[in-house]
Amino acid sequence: MDIYQHFRQEEQAFIDQALDWKEQVEVQYKRVVTDFLDPREQTIFQSIIGKQSDLQLRFFGGYDQAERKQAILAPFYEEVGQDQFDLTVLEGSYHQKFVSLSHRDVLGTLMSLGIQRKKIGDLIVEDGIFQIILDRDIAVFVQMQLTKIKHTSISLKEVPFTQIIEPKHKWDEKDTTVSSTRLDVVLKEIYQMSRQKAQDFINKEAVKVNYRVVQDPAFTVEPGDLISLRKKGRSKVIDILGETKKQKYLIRIAKLK
Repeated sequence: MDIYQHFRQEEQAFIDQALDWKEQVEVQYKRVVTDFLDPREQTIFQSIIGKQSDLQLRFFGGYDQAERKQAILAPFYEEVGQDQFDLTVLEGSYHQKFVSLSHRDVLGTLMSLGIQRKKIGDLIVEDGIFQIILDRDIAVFVQMQLTKIKHTSISLKEVPFTQIIEPKHKWDEKDTTVSSTRLDVVLKEIYQMSRQKAQDFINKEAVKVNYRVVQDPAFTVEPGDLISLRKKGRSKVIDILGETKKQKYLIRIAKLK
């Protein structure tokens, strides 16, 4: 069976990478630690490994509800703990009286240092403090180079996972039915709008799926997809549970409160 037929064409490069990781563990009998994976990539990796009894797949992003996580794929007999993931947490503080920082500000400054997005996990910005979960290998570089954000001087220190400030937002989950898994149809259901309005947002490049702008209303959503709609917030497709007797799709979705 062709494994690619179950995934999108643009996901083939990641599928090849996941298959290579799988082969490394099966042939060399040693663990593989990945870069940070987004929710869709985690779903794909889990699907490829399946329930193989000779392999174990673990994900960790610093805290339980982390969105972006590293993965460890290892032989079944190895013990895999949090300390074996290649990540750490840097914390900085700033004076709210003089500047207001957003997730975009922190991420944009990191990207300006030439750091690849896959080396960075979740970013948490809360009440004068921000935390960066990132690859351990680049932590010292970031501490040395990230000294200003929006013309405000900052300093970074390493903190343990137990001090991660878990975001206050909550995901509101629900199961619902849709006539198809087209993006415009799913947007209509999640954001309670007309299908035409959903198509307008898509055509105006206001919709992202897994951090990429999607301009095709017929784009098919899949389990693990993270959706963002400009000025309307974020949502995700947790799972596609099957079809009903009326030939509708039963899906599990969540919207950020």
